Amino acid sequence: MKYLFLLIISTSYIFANAHIFVYHRFADDRYQSANTTIKELTKQFDYFKQNNYEVVPLSKILDKLEKKEEIPEKWVALTIDDAYKSFYENGLEVFKKYNYPFSLYVYVEATEKHYGDFMTWEQIKDSSKYGEIGLHSYSHKRLQNFSTQELIADTKQAFDIFKKHTNITPKTYVYPYGEFNEKVKNTLKDNFSFRSILNQSTGSVNSKTDIYDVPRIALVGEVNINHKLRYKTFDAQWIEPKVFPKDGILNRIHVKVNKKYKKLKLYITGEGWQDVPVVNGIVDLKLNIHLKRSRSRVMIGPNVFTISNQIINKVKIKKGK
Repeated sequence: MKYLFLLIISTSYIFANAHIFVYHRFADDRYQSANTTIKELTKQFDYFKQNNYEVVPLSKILDKLEKKEEIPEKWVALTIDDAYKSFYENGLEVFKKYNYPFSLYVYVEATEKHYGDFMTWEQIKDSSKYGEIGLHSYSHKRLQNFSTQELIADTKQAFDIFKKHTNITPKTYVYPYGEFNEKVKNTLKDNFSFRSILNQSTGSVNSKTDIYDVPRIALVGEVNINHKLRYKTFDAQWIEPKVFPKDGILNRIHVKVNKKYKKLKLYITGEGWQDVPVVNGIVDLKLNIHLKRSRSRVMIGPNVFTISNQIINKVKIKKGK
């Protein structure tokens, strides 16, 4: 009985972890930081096939999330942000060749105003024959700098134009730059009928994932896909930090975790990894760290692949707001 109890305790914190990946540009050497070559894309797709990963539509993962059901460990979903024309001209044929579904997220202003690097509405509609399509805002600005009214207006404009040109009601949304705060999340959740909203944080998806804060791992440049598939989401409750400190100084890390842990690893952008103690399920550290970037990531977990993310962004204060 003792060993059965220990087994139950140990397995109650293990969840199957599916993975969602995000791409941007394809075979576009002008922008290396956002580009995936066709050779690299083919290598990744071959890896999925050879190692028995099932590439599924994002909606299939959302079905599981809505029901709080376990998601198969070998499920992978693929997303593409911005609707750059390089996807239509270079990447789409590879997806079709492998019969891999995808979700394409449209930066609406860029398509509507015919910015040169972006797909047309006709190309987006043609792509929707092979995958799902959703919204990536109208103006692609940092949403946490918007007032509530500005955020609603930007999203409604994107929603209406998207539906007019595609005759499709967008069911999913991606935060521009993967950045948001609780106000942004709640405003979109409360004012629009999005089934899910996705970020761009390193991690995996399991039955406990917040459907309005779904992590995706970026695949750009040459990547070790095996390493990317090793990421698991660590179950942690963040108390501090939740917002970027006004003075730019991170004073405290306060996180609630399972009491079985006595030590964890902590990462802060610009500071690297360090071991930190856990006391009765609490990590509580007093710090005095000047954050070097306006977008900083804080991560905690038992190892560098099993992590919980907290991304904090400096909000631009508007005069008169």
